[in-house]
Amino acid sequence: MTLSYSASAARRITWTLFAAQSLGSAALIANATVNAIVGVDLSGNQALAGLPGTLLLVGAASVAPIAGRLMQRIGRRWGLALGFFIGAFGMLLGGLAINIRSFLLFLAALLLIGAARGAVDQSRYAAADANVPSQRARAISTVVFAGTIGAILGPALVDPSGKLLAIFNLAPLSGPMLSGMLFFAISGILILLQLRPDPRDMAQAIAREFPETQQYQGSARSFLTIVQQPLALLAMVAMIIGQAVMVLIMTVTSEHMNHNHHALSDISLVIMAHTLGMYGFSMLCGRLADRIGRPLTIGLGALILVAGCLMAPISLHTAWLALALFLVGLGWNLCYIAGSTLLSDQLSPNERAAIQGNNELIINVVSASSSMLSGVILAFLGFTMLGYTGAAVSMIVVAMVAWQTKFAQRSGPSEKPST
Repeated sequence: MTLSYSASAARRITWTLFAAQSLGSAALIANATVNAIVGVDLSGNQALAGLPGTLLLVGAASVAPIAGRLMQRIGRRWGLALGFFIGAFGMLLGGLAINIRSFLLFLAALLLIGAARGAVDQSRYAAADANVPSQRARAISTVVFAGTIGAILGPALVDPSGKLLAIFNLAPLSGPMLSGMLFFAISGILILLQLRPDPRDMAQAIAREFPETQQYQGSARSFLTIVQQPLALLAMVAMIIGQAVMVLIMTVTSEHMNHNHHALSDISLVIMAHTLGMYGFSMLCGRLADRIGRPLTIGLGALILVAGCLMAPISLHTAWLALALFLVGLGWNLCYIAGSTLLSDQLSPNERAAIQGNNELIINVVSASSSMLSGVILAFLGFTMLGYTGAAVSMIVVAMVAWQTKFAQRSGPSEKPST
């Protein structure tokens, strides 16, 4: 029987993805809180404190395009569920590694967890598949908002889970891993039971029933062909640059503050403000992208990124830095949500997952590179030049939006309007 689009099914799918992402995000953030500590503890080498985070990014980057192609073939439901179950297994191995004090097993577990993240981070695209274009940005923003739940619940898991395991003579630092295993497993089961119909099939139903909403309806195109389309390129560049600039500024702000004798409480406040900017206003950002259009929302996000980057080096006052980092987070959120939506708009259902997976690969590679580069710039050029660099890179997106807007005006009303 031919599947038909259902608004109620779209809502259920979106909130299922939100619930699964909330649990998965909490598990990842809980582990991120202690992974560096575990790395140093198991290796006995402080220089390896950053290795766990690097391996997570390597795992995510290497698996993202594979996961995209797999979801194109077997559907979002099975692809995402497999990602969550791989993550659960990775966290089980991680918990075991911490308890038997095996550094190599811990590193292998981190690669598996990173691989899982490379798959489950594509949940926002599944939400886009299940919704018509007029609701697409709101659906993506709902899934992104799950990061807020993770940011609150994740760190709160660390201490009680550790104390619980200590009762059974297990290593307290393995608490986030073993509780994360439970969260990932629940998420995988939730996806299998509730992600029906498959978002991939919903996307095909939308394409059939609302052909006027499809920017492209032909056969699947190559990645190189896609990046030659101005709006698709804008979407990808917005996400890539937004991620690069956000990581560039956020990664070393705590070290910048510590070097200038800020208290840990002040540093925590600034990072909290940044996290609030990244996730707290996702719902509003999604509504904005549906209301004024994706390109304009991307342009606004890029301008906010510029403002945050330029503000950050001006003052060492905690409140000023908190505002600057909040703006960097908010700018990222606008670019991320509107960029994800715009990319989905430009792709047909039979090419969407594979292309999005390739884009996730680039985002993760750029994120890792930006993280490494931030320390180099801080050490040799200073925090002020770091801010200027972030602002200059963000202006690339502003220029692309300005060019796209001018091109759309020249095209006239006879052209198919861009979303």
